[in-house]
Amino acid sequence: MSDQSPPPGWTPRDPDTPPEVPQPRTEPPTPQQAEQTQQAQQPPHQGGPGKKARRRRTGLRRFLPTWRMVLGTVLLIALLIGGALVAGYLLVDIPPANAAATAQSNVYLYSDGSQIARDGEVNRVNVPLSQIPRTVQEAVLAAEDRDFYSERAVDPKAMLRAAWNTATGKGTQSGSTITQQYVKNYYLGQEQTIKRKVKEFFIAIKLGREKSKNYILEGYLNTSYFGRNAYGIQAAAQAYYGKDVGKLTTAEGAYLATLLNSPSAFDVVSHPQSRPRALARWNYVLDGMVKKGWLPAAERAAMRFPEPGKVRAAAGLSGQRGYLVEAIKDYIVDNKILDDKTLAEGGYRITTTLDKRRQGALVDAVDGQLVSKLDPEKRKADRLVRAGGVSIDPATGKVLAMYGGIDYTKQYVNNATRHDYQVASTFKPFVFAAAAENDSRTQDGRRITPNTIYNGDNKRPVVGGRIRFAPENEGQVSYGNISVNTATDLSVNAVYAQMAVDVGTAKVKKTAIDLGIPENTPNFVPGPAMALGTLQASVLDMAQAYTTLADHGRRTPYTFVEKITKGGDTITLPARTPTQAISREAADTTTSMLVSVVDNGTGTAALAAGHPAAGKTGTGELDRSAWFAAYTPDLVTVISMMGQDPDTGTLESLYGALGEARIGGGGYPARIWAEYTKTALEGTDPVDFDLELQPGAAPPPPPPPSPESNPPQETPGEPSPSTSARPARPSPSNPTGGRNQGGQNNGGQNQGGQDNGGPVNGGQDNGGQDNGGTTQGGDQGGTTQGTQGSAQGSAQGSAAGSDGGPAEGLRPPSAFLE
Repeated sequence: MSDQSPPPGWTPRDPDTPPEVPQPRTEPPTPQQAEQTQQAQQPPHQGGPGKKARRRRTGLRRFLPTWRMVLGTVLLIALLIGGALVAGYLLVDIPPANAAATAQSNVYLYSDGSQIARDGEVNRVNVPLSQIPRTVQEAVLAAEDRDFYSERAVDPKAMLRAAWNTATGKGTQSGSTITQQYVKNYYLGQEQTIKRKVKEFFIAIKLGREKSKNYILEGYLNTSYFGRNAYGIQAAAQAYYGKDVGKLTTAEGAYLATLLNSPSAFDVVSHPQSRPRALARWNYVLDGMVKKGWLPAAERAAMRFPEPGKVRAAAGLSGQRGYLVEAIKDYIVDNKILDDKTLAEGGYRITTTLDKRRQGALVDAVDGQLVSKLDPEKRKADRLVRAGGVSIDPATGKVLAMYGGIDYTKQYVNNATRHDYQVASTFKPFVFAAAAENDSRTQDGRRITPNTIYNGDNKRPVVGGRIRFAPENEGQVSYGNISVNTATDLSVNAVYAQMAVDVGTAKVKKTAIDLGIPENTPNFVPGPAMALGTLQASVLDMAQAYTTLADHGRRTPYTFVEKITKGGDTITLPARTPTQAISREAADTTTSMLVSVVDNGTGTAALAAGHPAAGKTGTGELDRSAWFAAYTPDLVTVISMMGQDPDTGTLESLYGALGEARIGGGGYPARIWAEYTKTALEGTDPVDFDLELQPGAAPPPPPPPSPESNPPQETPGEPSPSTSARPARPSPSNPTGGRNQGGQNNGGQNQGGQDNGGPVNGGQDNGGQDNGGTTQGGDQGGTTQGTQGSAQGSAQGSAAGSDGGPAEGLRPPSAFLE
């Protein structure tokens, strides 16, 4: 049967097209319905029939990459890195040995360009690995790279971390494997740049593929820097222990391995303050050997630290030159200008801030006032005497002169930078500065100013502190009620221990740190005893802090370095932006009291400089140290004498040195200061201090004379207390200065000493100048009669000591003064 033809008038239909369903007539569509209809009539998304249309990305998703884009980018980066690695490996060759293998000397210059010293030629002796004891090799591996024999030549993760730290200025970090360090030591250099690290990476890979582990370890041991100008393990063995490497013990090898981490800092002879850190690192090395099974635990437990030998300085570093060079090196390394290994490469021209004329003046002053008077053959105690000094320009913070010791080749520890002697009463000004800065008050609510009255009795218990403390005054003298100014003049421990508690010992420590005392100073423990100077700051640290006081509370970090160049390159130096550490009023009020110390107190020997000066004396426990820290408006200088056994290195008392029963800061240190300052400021006019004092700090007017008392006996050339509100500055015709008024004018010798307990009743005649005071007590140590006379003068002269109480006119014999 054939298909029937469609009826007439019908349109032929495509058999694949579904039949149309007739729609009923409705109302016109709404706009929303029209839009939906229009979207439905759009042609379907490409991809063929049966596939769903992809939804459009809207909102923030339009700006995010798709997973295909991310995957493509990652693959492209991986391809580029892989290509770079291949290209780098092919293009970078193992170079010949670098200049460090025959390193140059560094040249150190005074500020005027004249030469201080060269730091010597490189000390290097290569030895085969077979001559190095196995335990010494393992000690080095325990210190630097415990998995050396099992790991690859490079550690990419450590390399990326080091590169990132360098690029972002977060510090420097060396390659982590011994192979990388050997490449840096022998083939490249110590500069911390990304270019050098990239080269190091590829050379290390090549070297690791082409050379054995033993070859690399031997090279590393022969090229590493160990300090003391020694390159390689053989030179280090001689420099530290005076023996060949083959004779090193395991303990000695572990110490040499310790030095690799920080050669300068971990030399316990040159830097005794670093001993705790060095010992901790030494123990870390030995413990690592035990963990790796290289050292029996019992043998390790029996080991004791092997003390290295003395530093044998090069002849070119004799005298002060060695001290100066080492101090400058330490400054460069500590301030991260260059690390010690980079500096040891040499070739640097270092212009310092040191003034050649003033450097010579400081050496001459120490020699003239101290060294020339030592006689070790006659006086055993003279063998113990050491001295250190630092001089700084307060306006710039530049170190102008330094005295480190008698001779670097004979006495290698720098007395100006060591941290093992108490600073004693030179710390007391920081206590008062903290009181002024914090507007502190006494236990009964009185504001602390130079005129505030404290009880200065010997062994008076401190009130208000958590720690029971009853300090002794120098010479066991009780002063009764005295002003802070007089307590500073006479360095009264009882007053300052109480003041530290009144201020708050944490605040005192903060102020000292703000002034320039390093926070990590040994024995820097908050407590009432800190007021007596129990911390062990260096002479340089104290000079920094006193420089801040001299510059009206503005702290400028000190510097030794003016400029560093190598070839045509200039090394960037750290910024030294001045900051206001304490207020000007707090600093200047402290200075005003230190002026009185020089005029009327324990520092009168400094008057010989011929310039207005402010300063403080100090004598350490058992007279192991004696200090004088002082400044003019233009120059800050700190001098210290120290006692140390030249054979054992132990700290010793200075009793009997130079034929003196006691050594105090107001004696030899103050005389050295005066002679140096006079020469250093030669040709300049004396300049008075420009001071802005805190409210209530000005000296009170003198009280009217008591009608019952005799009129003051004036000495020619000395002002009467009724005509001068503050003691006159001593002059050659007035060598005792304002001593007549007692420093505070309200209870000095004239009003509380001479009038009511003075020349007749025990002031000057019975226990003062004649029988044990200034003449016999000062020069010959007339302790007994001077003390008795002082006590009588105090008892009978107390009535006229206005506000100051019974001791305002009391001055013990000079042997009792710090």
